[in-house]
Amino acid sequence: MNICIKKFAINYKNIAAIADPCHAEEVALGRLSYLTIASTNYDLATETAKLLTSFYIKTSISDDIIGIEYSAVLKNVMALAAGICHGLGYGDNFTSVLISNAIQEIGRFINTVSKTQRDINDSAYLGDLLVTAYSQFSRNRTFGAMIGKGYTVKSAELEMSMIAEGYYGVNCIYQINQNYNVEMPICQAVYNVLYEKISPSMEFKILSESLR
Repeated sequence: MNICIKKFAINYKNIAAIADPCHAEEVALGRLSYLTIASTNYDLATETAKLLTSFYIKTSISDDIIGIEYSAVLKNVMALAAGICHGLGYGDNFTSVLISNAIQEIGRFINTVSKTQRDINDSAYLGDLLVTAYSQFSRNRTFGAMIGKGYTVKSAELEMSMIAEGYYGVNCIYQINQNYNVEMPICQAVYNVLYEKISPSMEFKILSESLR
């Protein structure tokens, strides 16, 4: 969004963001999906939502464009964490606790960087996190699972031949959080594994002790 504003001089009120949960693979298959259109411009959000609505795509609107955009970055990081745990052999019981803590972590961060009324349990936040963390179509979960199984970042990227956005997203969030100091143990663990080259098994053993 900032690139659109700074580089292309697009007015903030002329920007709308399309938020998930909505895997493109399922849209292509015509499966029922839901989108949230986020913009501070009510008319733009409403018109965009109408254009995207079909018999298998339902839409809603939101004015929380900043929170939804940050949440979209963070859910990729959390999906990496879920994948790493899967690759390490952790089961569904642990993953459920991880994701429960993940949505709280996302909420803490976006409520700090953008103070406004929002319900973190709405589908644009929690729903997007769930589909990215659990789906077979999730690139970030797949990438994380490979890291958990012992792949290097480079070898995982080569084998996938796709971009796992969370790899870049966790570095961005880490840098931004230097200014806010929000408690983010899951993001920190993923950052430590990917950028500090700390053993996934060691890092996630430490993480597991802090989750409730």
